[in-house]
Amino acid sequence: MSFVVFADGTANLPKQLLGGISLIPLDYTVNGRAKRYRGDIDSFDGHAFYEGLRSGSAVSTTLINMHQFLSYFAPILEQGRDVIYVCMSSAISGTFNAVRNAAAELMEQYSGRFIHVVDSLGCGFGNGILAIRAAELCRQGVDVKDAAAILDAQVPHTCQYFTVDDLNFLKKTGRVSGITAKIATVLDIKPILYGDETGHIVSCAKVRGRKQSIAALAKKYDEKRVRSGAQEVFISHGNCLRDAETLSALIREITPDVPITICQHEPVSGSHVGPGMLGLFFNGTER
Repeated sequence: MSFVVFADGTANLPKQLLGGISLIPLDYTVNGRAKRYRGDIDSFDGHAFYEGLRSGSAVSTTLINMHQFLSYFAPILEQGRDVIYVCMSSAISGTFNAVRNAAAELMEQYSGRFIHVVDSLGCGFGNGILAIRAAELCRQGVDVKDAAAILDAQVPHTCQYFTVDDLNFLKKTGRVSGITAKIATVLDIKPILYGDETGHIVSCAKVRGRKQSIAALAKKYDEKRVRSGAQEVFISHGNCLRDAETLSALIREITPDVPITICQHEPVSGSHVGPGMLGLFFNGTER
């Protein structure tokens, strides 16, 4: 293999989709207690985590620093291989700057070696989809620079739409104002959010009630999905499996045979969107 594919726990990938992808762990704290998330979404206790958030647990997250990237990438370059790292959106995390600085330092140190950082402009399966594609290209023997170009070209077509049950979690991170969160709670207004072309999380619609928000996600899929070629759908949720299954059923009404992966949403970005988060990810015509 000409290169090694890296991602981190925010890629949200269950074990069966991790073939050929090396994960960098993420650190966070819950009520001051240090935790390390190694990307093992299958063993992540989403029920306990999200119910803890609902009950008032204080969660803080930490980005991957430059030193950590150096320690993971340098051994690969020493072996004479190159690196592709699929990163969560540069618009919502400083991780992108840290890895870009690490890549510049390492490529200067290891002359002739190549590190490419894919700015997914997304999070969760929004970068997980790209990591899966990167691993496929590696297995096919595609040159690392050609693979980098293919992945960058796919970014604008990696769609991610989600809704949340409680806007107060987004309020804490400055995504919505306190007044907006209060009014939405009183009126039971649910926003439909997405990662735009710059990687920022913005609202594209507002509906009333949970049932309508789930239907709105399915409608976005029907609007944006690719009509020809293979398609795969990914759904993540903040401890609301029944809603995820409802969304899956709506997707199957549109495309009956499409493969659908459902799993809990990982804890790092999950702490910012809260319990009841429901996300839909797929390759589409545009974001």
